[in-house]
This record gives sequence, structure tokens and C-alpha cells, in this order.
Amino acid sequence: MIGKATPYQVQEISHLEINSAISPATYDYLKYQFENIPDGALILIKMNTPGGLITTTKDIITLIGAQNKPVAIWITPEGASAASAGAIIAASAHFIVMSSGTNLGAATPVGLGGDIAENDGRSKALNDLKAMVRSLSFSRNRPAKPFEDMIETAKSFTDQEALNLKIINGIMTNGKTLREILDQKSFSLQGKPMELEFLPEALSKTYDPTWGQKILNVIANPSTAYLLFLLGIALLYFELQAPGGYIAGGIGACLLVLAAISFQVLPLDWGALSLLIIGVILLILEIYITSYGLLAIAGIASFVAGSLFLFHGKSGFISVNYPVLISTLLGVATAVGGIIWYLVREEKKHPQLGNFFVPIGSQGVVLTKMESDSASYQIKVRGEIWRGHSPAHLAVGDSVIVTAIDSEKLIAEIKKVDKE
Repeated sequence: MIGKATPYQVQEISHLEINSAISPATYDYLKYQFENIPDGALILIKMNTPGGLITTTKDIITLIGAQNKPVAIWITPEGASAASAGAIIAASAHFIVMSSGTNLGAATPVGLGGDIAENDGRSKALNDLKAMVRSLSFSRNRPAKPFEDMIETAKSFTDQEALNLKIINGIMTNGKTLREILDQKSFSLQGKPMELEFLPEALSKTYDPTWGQKILNVIANPSTAYLLFLLGIALLYFELQAPGGYIAGGIGACLLVLAAISFQVLPLDWGALSLLIIGVILLILEIYITSYGLLAIAGIASFVAGSLFLFHGKSGFISVNYPVLISTLLGVATAVGGIIWYLVREEKKHPQLGNFFVPIGSQGVVLTKMESDSASYQIKVRGEIWRGHSPAHLAVGDSVIVTAIDSEKLIAEIKKVDKE
């Protein structure tokens, strides 16, 4: 015996949008927004997708099933489709509506190179998905056969065909609103019978993705992720072929971390932390290596990406305020720019000195005289202790200037500074 339906009063229609392939970015966007949407809302997801990762699809289905708020899928605009993974996600929603000129279906699983070729593997994948949509259809009080056909024979349905098969709740035309289609509709929310009731004062609110989610959505595209992986491998290969510059290797490491995040090989939090660490390392290397700012740019970019991805929390995808993040990055960029400017200025001021980190032309003081060699001394120059060589006799405390450096033996050629 079915219990009496409890009214679910809709106080807000919360608009979300999926307009790309289903990827980890899609899941993060939905998870973040679901946590921010207030109780008493009807979540309306505008969908136009060619499909995507089945692992992410299952995560999204679990996410929808765990909500204490109803979820409606709206396939829109005209010409849009909820194909493959999109059709399976639609099957998990409490309500499905379509715009005129849209289609739903074609959910047969495919691999990177085409259809799953092995008979056993294909049957296993198909049966798993068919059992899933049967279970979802039963819980949402929809016929399961059309969804099974979408998976087994890649069947796709137009808006009118889907309405005739009773797998959607209505068609959104110019003269028909969501309120008119879904008002007083019965549904089951976490096993409890409910009836949708739109309040007259119910508002509509759009929840846009954050900058971090927008960037993740771009790199999470399978084609983009694969290109990032290939480019990262190529740059690491160049670094190994001609080591010492660290530019190709540093940038390659960043790209490989981004690819690992996109492929879901590396969890988002750990990937973001890796990007932050790589960014700091690249900024430090910029001080010691002449890269003309390339390492600094790569380091700041890695730092920004890591900052946008790292901070999860119940309050949202980004738990650090944007003004704090931007001011920190500007401070780091200003400091790095100041160091680069200082090094360039010093090199132009003393071009004959060569490497800035070698104390040629710097003044120091004699600390001790080496007993093993009458021409060898220990000197202190720029706060560093060097072994110095001078044909002239020097005494402890004499002021000297470094005239040259033996790079193989790391011995400084020195001469006494005449007192004025």
C-alpha cells in the first residue's frame, strides 16, 4: 500500500547547466552547487552533452540520489541532446523535461578507440548499465525498456517520441512553463512519496561555476587531457636529452600533473597540492637559472592552478577568498619581478663580471693564511668563505678584491686593495 504523498513546497528553482562532456569537472560543479542550494529548492539542470566518463556518471547518479531536494533535467536548447552518459544521468533525475527539437538516448558504452570489441567485456558493461537504468526507472516510476534500448541498441528518441513513451514529464514549448508541467506531480524522494507544489513566491536563481571549475572543465575534456599528457612527456624527454635548463622539465611536470587530474589518476586535492609545490620550486629555480622569466611564468601559472583546485570544504569549492588569493599571487609576482629586475640591472652594470653568483669584482677580507701554501688564503667575501690565491704577500685583516675564479678548483684570484 502506497502512503499518502507529502507536499514538497518549492521555494526556489535553482538553475544549473551542463553544456560539455561529462567529466570530473562536471561532478565537482554539481557537488559544490548542491551543497550551496537551500532546502526547499527544485534543482533544474539544463543539459546539452555528448556523453562522457561512466565512472563520473555513476558518481553523479549517487550524488543525485543522496539529495534531500528533487532534481529535474531539462534538455535544452533546440538541437541539444542528452546522449550516452547524459541519458543515464537523466534517468536518475526525479523529473525530465525536453525542449522542442531535442533528443535523448544513444547510451551504448564506447571505448577510446571505438565500440568495446570483446564480447565478454561488452556484455558485462551493457548488463551493468541496463540493470542500473532498470533500477533507476523503477524508483522514478518510469518505463525501463526505452532506457535499456538506449544502452543495448543505441536508440535515441525525439522529444515527442520520449513523451509518447512516458519517459519524460513534458515538453517545454514557448507557451508552457516548468511550473505548468511539474506542478502537483508525484515523485519519490529518498523512498518517501512526495508531491511537488510550487509556491507563488518561488524564485529562480542561477548557480554559475567558479573559475576553478571552468578551468578544470577545459582540461578535463578527454582530448585536451591527452594532449596535455603527450606534451608533458615530450618536454620531460627534451629535459633528459639536454639537462640543466629545467624549463622543459618544470613545465612538463606541471602538464603531467594536470593530465593526471583530468584522467582521474590523481585525486584533485593531491594534484592541486602537487601543482603548488611545483610552482614554488619553479619560482626558486628562476633565481638561479637564466630562463628570461619562463620559469617564473610557469611557476605562477602552476601556483594559480593549484590554488584554484586545492581548497575544498563544506562552504564551497574555493574556501579562500578571491581577494586574498589575487593579492597573494600579485605579491609573489611582484617579488619575482623585483628579483629578476635586480639581477638584470646588476648584469648590465657589471657585464664583465659574468655570473652574478660568482663574487668577481667583490671586496673581501683575509681571514687566515694557509700553512700548506704560502700563496693561499681563506677570505670572506659577500658573506661567503672562499679559498683565495695571491702571488703577493697578504696579512690577516687585509682588504682584497676578487679578480677571477678558477671554476674547476673553485679558487679565487685576489689582490690587495690599496688604502686611500
